[in-house]
Order: sequence, then C-alpha cells, then structure tokens
Amino acid sequence: MTKIIAISNEKGGVAKTTTTISLGAALVDLGYRVLLIDLDAQANLTLALGFEPGDSEYTSSSIMLDNASLLSVRRKTDVDKLDLIPSSLRVETSEQFLPMRTNYTTILKRAIANTTDIQYEYILLDCPTALGAITQNALTAADLLLIPTQAEYFSAYALRNMMNLVRRIREEDNPGLAYRILITMLDNRNRTHRNIHDQLRSTFGEGVFNTVIEMDTKLRESSIAGMPISSYKPGARGATQYHILAQELIEYVKETENRQAA
Repeated sequence: MTKIIAISNEKGGVAKTTTTISLGAALVDLGYRVLLIDLDAQANLTLALGFEPGDSEYTSSSIMLDNASLLSVRRKTDVDKLDLIPSSLRVETSEQFLPMRTNYTTILKRAIANTTDIQYEYILLDCPTALGAITQNALTAADLLLIPTQAEYFSAYALRNMMNLVRRIREEDNPGLAYRILITMLDNRNRTHRNIHDQLRSTFGEGVFNTVIEMDTKLRESSIAGMPISSYKPGARGATQYHILAQELIEYVKETENRQAA
C-alpha cells in the first residue's frame, strides 16, 4: 500500500526540500520505489534533481488544474526507482484558482486515488511555505505530515500555525492525518539549539522523530550538484542520518499498519 508523506513548514530555510530528496533517496536505497512531487513554485526540488523548471511541459500544476494523471506527468531521475513530478511558476496560478473549485482541497487526493497502477511504496510531497490551497491539498492527501524544524526560536514558533492547520485538516478533510517533527540543521555545540531541541521533545513527546539531522555542508553541495546526498557523498554524515530517518519512518509505518489491522 502506498504511503503518502507531506513535507511542510511555514518557516522557510528549514531543510524542507533537502529532507524530501534525501529521505526519498534513502528509501530507494532500502529497496522502495519512491515518487517525489514538487508542489512549490520555487521548484527547488526540481532543480535539486537536475531539471530546469521551464523545460517541463507538464508539471504538478497540470495535476491540480488540468486533471492530468500522475503517471503522465512524472519524470525519471538519474536515481533508479526515484521519480519526480516537477514544478514550475505555474503553481502560483494553482494557488490562485484552486479555491474557486468545488472540493478543491481533495484534488490531489483524488488524483492519487485514481492512479490504478500506482507503482510506488512512498510518495513524498514537497510543499510550499505558504499554508494555502496547495498545502491543504497535500495534507488532505497525506497519511503523515513530516515537519522539518530547526532548533531555533522562529522555526519552533512557526509550529503553532502548522498545528492549527493540522487540526483544521483533521476536522474537515482528513481525520487520520498524523504528524512527526524532524529536527534539522542541529548544531550540538550551540546551547540555544540544545535547549530548544529539549523543549520540543518535552512538548511534543513521541511527535518528534528520534533521528536528528545535524549541520552538514555536503547536503547543500549535493543540491547544487543536482543529486541526492546518498549519490553525491554516500559516506557523509547527512547521508547516514537520512538513512537512519528512513529506517525509523519504515518502522513507524509498519507499527501504524499493525495497529490499524488489529
């Protein structure tokens, strides 16, 4: 069964796109087939996988606005079993016009459900920072919301709006939506980072992944190189930590499925 994971935070610069591509590649390394969907008009995920946003005739906005199927829009990446639905500036048009449509928050969910030969064990949705119509579509379609969060004041503060949106999506469209917070770009030498990290764990408990992603310049370099960290520098700390995160995610999914089956 395909698991859909939305990766979102209202605060920018928290390694949202880095997490999408690095986690996706780590899942592929563990034997899973993964589809990444770039829902951000900035198209950073598209760029990080070596594609020029303007080169793709069909993008995620084709799904949102034109009822295109997922499989007709996907692109093969240089990583086997890791596919991409790219983005472009037209996504901004989606944000503007989606609310004019009936049941607009479920468009992406229906598009995924209508894909009979889904082929992927995991679909990762890279959301824009704005908590608008596109992000609402992603959270309505998702089984799990992954929230990358720096151990810094403004990043932690932004979680308030994310939690409000989670509650609203649960009430209106997706009662089964779960969430997990991922601490990213952690500097253990920084006392403020350590303190906020501890506060987040105290406040959210099991809602925080055990895995932590520490600062690693190789992660930034891999995006510039147009490839996941596991391909660019497989021995880097960031590659190892995202691999551990993928294992923790897989275990979480198995536990969730077992509880639902009981």
